[in-house]
Amino acid sequence: MAKEAKAADEGSAASPNKSKKLLIIVLALLLLLMLMLAGAVKLLSHDPVVDDDDEYAEETVQPKKSKKKDNSTPPMFVNLDPFTVNLVPETGDQYLQVALSLELDNPDAEVALKSLMPRIRNNITLLLSSKKASELMTKDGKEQLAQALKDEVNLAIEPQPRGKKGAPIRGPIQAVLFTSFIIQ
Repeated sequence: MAKEAKAADEGSAASPNKSKKLLIIVLALLLLLMLMLAGAVKLLSHDPVVDDDDEYAEETVQPKKSKKKDNSTPPMFVNLDPFTVNLVPETGDQYLQVALSLELDNPDAEVALKSLMPRIRNNITLLLSSKKASELMTKDGKEQLAQALKDEVNLAIEPQPRGKKGAPIRGPIQAVLFTSFIIQ
């Protein structure tokens, strides 16, 4: 019986050693797996890795995107139907026929523009019909009209809170371009 008790004690002593070794191996494998997973997540979520030996490494790192317009995407333009309006009379009846293209800062603005098109066309018509032919004959007059049209359309799409006069009006329209301009 003494031999049987000794054998039982040796079997139970061998069992904890094997289980400790097994536990250490399992924990090491789990740690290795977690490190590999963290590395994979880091590689997939960040910009491409830049070599430390590269003396121009700072130049090749791409800056984070800002709210400013990205130069890699081409501008988007929306053509409006032509406008024909009577101008403020100076020397008899005169009218203006103009076709416009609007430059948008992003494709999402086109949806807002089209949904508000009746209001935008109304505001443009009112602005155009309030001008005199003599104001629109010069290049400066046309540039001022383009800026006024840009502000008018931006206000129709994104109304600005009332603030200081002369404050720049921000909106999705970057420029108003004349594709046709006739005064008769």
